[in-house]
Amino acid sequence: MQFDPAAATAAYIDGLGAENLARALAYTTGGHWLLLWSLLVSGLVCWVIVRMGILERVESRFGARGTGFRAFVVGVVYFLCASLIGLPWSVYSSWWRERSYGRTAQPLGDYLMQSSIGVLLGAVLGALFFMGVFALMRRTGRRWWIWSAGMTAVSAAVLILLAPIVIEPIFNDYRPIPPGEVRDAIVVLAKSAGVPEDRIFVYDGSRQSNNFTANAGGIGGSARIAVSDIAWKGASLDEVKAVTGHEIGHYVLGHTWRGVALITVLAVLFFFLIDRLFPRFAGAFGSRATLDSPVGLPVMLFMAALFGLLGTPVMNAFGRYGETEADRYSLRNVDLPDALASALVKTAEYRYPRPGALEEAIFYDHPSVERRVRMGMEWKAAHPPR
Repeated sequence: MQFDPAAATAAYIDGLGAENLARALAYTTGGHWLLLWSLLVSGLVCWVIVRMGILERVESRFGARGTGFRAFVVGVVYFLCASLIGLPWSVYSSWWRERSYGRTAQPLGDYLMQSSIGVLLGAVLGALFFMGVFALMRRTGRRWWIWSAGMTAVSAAVLILLAPIVIEPIFNDYRPIPPGEVRDAIVVLAKSAGVPEDRIFVYDGSRQSNNFTANAGGIGGSARIAVSDIAWKGASLDEVKAVTGHEIGHYVLGHTWRGVALITVLAVLFFFLIDRLFPRFAGAFGSRATLDSPVGLPVMLFMAALFGLLGTPVMNAFGRYGETEADRYSLRNVDLPDALASALVKTAEYRYPRPGALEEAIFYDHPSVERRVRMGMEWKAAHPPR
């Protein structure tokens, strides 16, 4: 009998069962609505901070200090206040909802502790970045938005470089893959692609999430491939090989650098729109801040949230293209289409596998599981096992 890719794909997806598919649909659809609710929360945070005049008082308190120092302090205070005001929403969207759907087993205390560390890091790094933006406004005049986009590119590259070395180990324990047949198989894959074997790790992703996942990150000497212990423990040898082949594809194809390029292009557009539209948004929130004043940071960050939401389809299209390339790399170089398909089906628990075309185009940063499995089955049909 001739192999039928469509029937094989349907068998993989239907194998999840009607109950699991319904649960995945509810989780995924709810996640789409979270994007809109998050924007509304950002607007509320901006309105509260502006109306209370918190940043004006902070700036006045340090009025005798240099403009750079004042911008940094105002930035830190803003990020801390925004996190505190938005804490109930963060707990609901990032912990309670995930726990109710079985996507995490993390205790609330551990979540709050890690979130606090993340907030402190984000406040310092965010304040430093916007201190640079306000300095460029003062020194480069009307073209500040071009220079700020360039600084965004440099900042993104530095952050991606340092994250695997400095930031990520704060939240998770990364260890070399343990000896055994799985390690031996992965080392062969890594060497064939020119990936150093000491750059492949297993991390305790189960601390925060029950999702079946792996990722490739970093650049240059910090580049590494990391597989969550959920995927490591819950996958067969062939599935680990297929998933690792996919992540090696991200590494070899330079997707991180392409991401930096996209961020830079979007930053140019973002800062240009802020330059033109800031007074209107500030007036809508009742703020009398000027564009070059750190006091206007809440308005600027709300604009970032709005433009980020509007740019979601573009970012997602970029992500889907990269994921498709990585899948193809795994199929070409590992040639385990069934193992890749069965591993992908495990991600359908938190990413509904059969979205409509418009839904996928707008909301999905990965191709649908059904589409990815179908590609694997078509590969299998075109390259029958020897």
